[in-house]
Amino acid sequence: MKLSEKEWTVLNALWETGGAELGLLVNVLYEKTGWSRNTVLTYLTRMENKGLVRIDKTNYPHVYSAVYDRESCRKQERNSFLHRVYSGSAGDLIAAFLKEETISREERERLRKMLDDMEV
Repeated sequence: MKLSEKEWTVLNALWETGGAELGLLVNVLYEKTGWSRNTVLTYLTRMENKGLVRIDKTNYPHVYSAVYDRESCRKQERNSFLHRVYSGSAGDLIAAFLKEETISREERERLRKMLDDMEV
């Protein structure tokens, strides 16, 4: 599952609302993107065809929801990025971030603890 930036935007709206009718999703997404009702409906329909969105058609108006939870999508995205860009080396990825980004003392301590806890 590879998500485009726009698919992430739609999924974030679905996660934020917990699933919603089209009208609410249009309002939420319009504030963030300026998308029209037709654009939102097009994305939802395409994403349903890709297995990303579920449409409950038992009542009207239909309720749209994400098939996958946020953490499952984040995990997939992390794994894809890790393998595509760093050949699967988590250490290289972390080292690159730490060289380029400043982290707080609390973040350093939390990272050290996570690394210590992972040792077998």
